[in-house]
Amino acid sequence: MNMTQIESALQDIFNEPLKDGEQRKIVFWVDKDEEFIEEIEQLMIAGVKVQTLSDNNQFYMKHLLEEEDPTSSYLIYTNVELGVEDNWLADTVLYSKTFFADRVSLLLSELHIDPSLRATVKKHERFFNNRERFRKFKAFGIESYTEETIELAIMGVLCNVKTPDFEAVLKTVLMDTLDDNGNKYLSLMERFFDIDVFWTYVATHYGYERETKTLKTLFIHLTVTAFNHSVSEDYLTAVQDFIAERNKANALVFIDHWMHHKTDYTVFDEYAEMVEQEIQLPSILQSVPIDEFRQADTFPYVDKAIIIHIANSLMEKLEDYEEYTKLIKLRRAKHYYEKYASVYEALYYTVKMHEFHKEHGQGIPQGRAIDLYEAYRKEYHVMDTYYRKFYVAYDEESNHELLKKLKELVEHLYTNWFMGELSTHWSQAVKSEMTEEWSLPGVQNQQGFYSSIVAPHIRKGERVFVIISDAMRYEVGVELAERLNSETMGVCDMQTMLGVVPSVTKLGMASLLPHRSLDFDENGRVLVDGKDSAGLENRKKIIESFKEDSIAVHYQDMLAMNKAGRRETFKGKKLVYIYHDTIDAMGDKASTEIYTFDAVETALNQLYDLVKIIRDDLSGTNVYITADHGFLYQRDALEESDKIGNEAMDTIEVKRRYMLSKENRDVSGQLAIDLTSIVKNEHHLTAYVPNGTIRNRMQGTGVNFVHGGASLQEVVVPLVAFKNKRAGQKGSQAIQKVDIRLTSTTRKITNSIFNLDFFQTEKVEDKIIPRTVVIYMADDEGNVLSNEETIIGDRSFDNPAERTFKLQFVLKSISYDRNKTYYLLVKDMETGVFTEKVPFSINLGIVSDFDF
Repeated sequence: MNMTQIESALQDIFNEPLKDGEQRKIVFWVDKDEEFIEEIEQLMIAGVKVQTLSDNNQFYMKHLLEEEDPTSSYLIYTNVELGVEDNWLADTVLYSKTFFADRVSLLLSELHIDPSLRATVKKHERFFNNRERFRKFKAFGIESYTEETIELAIMGVLCNVKTPDFEAVLKTVLMDTLDDNGNKYLSLMERFFDIDVFWTYVATHYGYERETKTLKTLFIHLTVTAFNHSVSEDYLTAVQDFIAERNKANALVFIDHWMHHKTDYTVFDEYAEMVEQEIQLPSILQSVPIDEFRQADTFPYVDKAIIIHIANSLMEKLEDYEEYTKLIKLRRAKHYYEKYASVYEALYYTVKMHEFHKEHGQGIPQGRAIDLYEAYRKEYHVMDTYYRKFYVAYDEESNHELLKKLKELVEHLYTNWFMGELSTHWSQAVKSEMTEEWSLPGVQNQQGFYSSIVAPHIRKGERVFVIISDAMRYEVGVELAERLNSETMGVCDMQTMLGVVPSVTKLGMASLLPHRSLDFDENGRVLVDGKDSAGLENRKKIIESFKEDSIAVHYQDMLAMNKAGRRETFKGKKLVYIYHDTIDAMGDKASTEIYTFDAVETALNQLYDLVKIIRDDLSGTNVYITADHGFLYQRDALEESDKIGNEAMDTIEVKRRYMLSKENRDVSGQLAIDLTSIVKNEHHLTAYVPNGTIRNRMQGTGVNFVHGGASLQEVVVPLVAFKNKRAGQKGSQAIQKVDIRLTSTTRKITNSIFNLDFFQTEKVEDKIIPRTVVIYMADDEGNVLSNEETIIGDRSFDNPAERTFKLQFVLKSISYDRNKTYYLLVKDMETGVFTEKVPFSINLGIVSDFDF
C-alpha cells in the first residue's frame, strides 16, 4: 500500500459523519514495523492535525488531546503497542479508531480477526494476495475466528466448497484424483497454503498417520476403517495397517456420506473397486462367515459374495429359502443393490420357485378338473409369475455366468417339474371330464362375458369400458389387479373365465363381443351371428348393432388423442371396447418372441395408464380388463420330444397348438374337444389340442410362444373388474403409505455407536402402500452428524414383531454440547418430506477411540 492509497483511506475515515456524542475524529495509525516513519512528516490531511506517539510522550499526548485541544481531529502515528497496561491513552484508544497500513494488519482489520491471530494470517499471506480468494474467504461469514477456522476457510476456498468443513474439503480433494502429482487441489494447497497442515487435519480427523502419505493409501485407510465397522478386525489382519486406531467413527461417517451423495457416489464406486483389488478382498472374505459381513456396505464385492453364497447354496440343494429371502431383502437397502439389482431379482425369483417346490414336495397332485382349475387360480399361477420375473431380470444381465447357472435351475423347476406335472394332470382331467362339454361348474364361460357381465350395466343405463388385452394371461391380470388396488382409489375384483378352445385370438375376441351365436365357417373364419368378426372394423359394427351408443378403438389411437380429443370421441358412448395387443404382437413372431416377458412389463404399465385415462379424462366408473386367451412360453429351445407329428386327417386349420377338423376320432397324443358347447358348430367341428404343453410339429413361425391349446395358462382368462371410487364416495379408501416410527424410548445418546428400534405401523395391503425412508442424526441447522440408514417399509406380515427394524448409528467424533438439542430425522425418500423429527440430547463424555 503506497502513501497515496494511505492518504485516501485516512481521508475517507475522517470524512465519515460523526456519531452520536462524537465531537471530532481521533485515529491511531499503528505502524509496528516503522514502514512509513519517514513519510509521516509529509502527510497532509485536510482539517486534521498529525502527531507522533512514542513511549516517552504518552502523558503529553493525553494532556494535548484532553486539555489543550479537545476539539480538533487528530491522526496519531505510532509504533507503540496500544495495550491496556502502562498506557496513558488506553481510554482514548477505546473510543477512537485504529488504522493499519501493512497488508496483514489491513486483513485483520477488514475481517475482524483478533490481532492475536496475526501470525496465522501472516503465515498464509500469499493466499490473501488475490482479490477473488479474499472475497470467497470473507463470504463464509465466520463470526469468531480461531487458527482452525482460518485454516479451514482457506482450504475451503481453495477446494471451492460451500462451507469451511474439513469433510467437504477432503472429499473434494479425493474426488479430483488419487494421483498426488495430478491432484489440482493438493497443488493449490502447496502453492497458497501449507500441505503439512492439510495432512495434520487428515491425521486428526481420521487417524491416518503414515510416514509416507498419499491420497491412494488415505482412501484405502478410510474405506477399510469403515468396513471394519461391519466386519471384525479378527478377519481383517491382512489389512490391519489400514485400520485407524482413533476416530474410526469419522471415517465411517465420511465414507457413508460420500456413498449416499446423489451424484458423487459414482467416483466413490470406481475407487472402491480399485481398493478391492489392492487389498484382495475376495481372498479376505473367503474365510469370513456370511453372517459377519451381511450388513457391510463399503465394497461392491460384498454383494457379489452374498449373491455367490445364495446361488451356490441353491445349487447344493441347501433349502434355507426363508433365510435367502431375508438376506436379499436386507441388501435392498444397501448402497450397491442397484448395481446388482437384476442379479438379485433373478436370484430372488429362483429362490421363490425353489420355495414353491419345497412346499409341494409331494408334487402337483392329480384331481378333478375344477380342483386343478381352482388350485391354479388361487396358488399355482405364481410359478408362471416367478418364471416370468426371473427372465425379465435375466435379460438385463444375460451374459452373467452365474445367471446362466440359475437359468438351468429355473428351467428344470418350471419346465420339467411344474409344467410337466401340472399340464399332464390337467390334460388327464380334461380328457375324462371336458371333451364333450367344455365347461366347469361355477366358472364363467368366456363366451358368456357380454350377456353376464356387461349387459346388466347396459340395461341399467350405466356406462361400461371393456379393455381386451391380447394374450394377457391370468397371472398378468393378477399383477395388474394388485397394482390397481394398491395405487388407485378404485376397487378391483379379480375373477376368471374359462377361455374358449381353441384359445386363439379370432375365437377369443369374438366370444367377448355381444352375440347370439358364434361359429366357424368352412374356411375357419369366426362368425358372430353370421358376420365375419375379424378385425377392428368388423367388431365395431357388431358392437354397434347391439348398442347404438357404442365405439370400438385401438389402444394406440386412444393414446394418440389429447384429453379434449378423448372427451369428444367418447362423448355419449355407453359401451366402449378398447383393444390392446402389446403382448401378442411381440410373442407371436419368431424374431421377437424372446421379448415376450419384456412386452408383459410394458403392457402392465400401458394398461395401468389406460385405466387412469378412463378414470381421469372420461370419468369412467365401470371398467373391465380381460383377454382373448393366455399363452405358453418357455425360454429354452424345445426338444424334439416336445413336438408331435400330425396324423393324416382332413383338417380345416392346423397350428402349433390345435387342429380343426370335421373328423371326430381318437388321435394319439391329442385331446379331441367337441366344439358344440362353445360355438353353434354347424359343420360339426372338433378341436384337437396336444396333451400338456406339446406343440404340433410344423414349419414356420415361432415355437416357444404359443397359444391355441387347452392348458391352464391358455384358458384361465383373467377378468379384472375395476370400479372407480371418488374421494368421499361410499366404499372409497384413500391410498396411504405405511408409517415408520421410532419405538426406542431413550432420547439421550451416551455412546458414539448406538442402536435404535423402528416399527412399520401397518402391514402393506390394498390401499396401504410401502414407504422408504432414510434416517440419520443432525444438528438444529440440518448438518448430518451420523451415517444414514435406509428402511424399506414394504412388509405385509400380520405379526407386528415381523415389522420391526433395528438400526445401528455412528456419530462423528466431534464435540457435542450436552445442553444442545440434536435431532433424529426420518425422511421419505420419494417426497423428501421429514415424517419424523425426534429431539435427542448427546452426552458422550470423553469421546472414545475404541468404540469399534
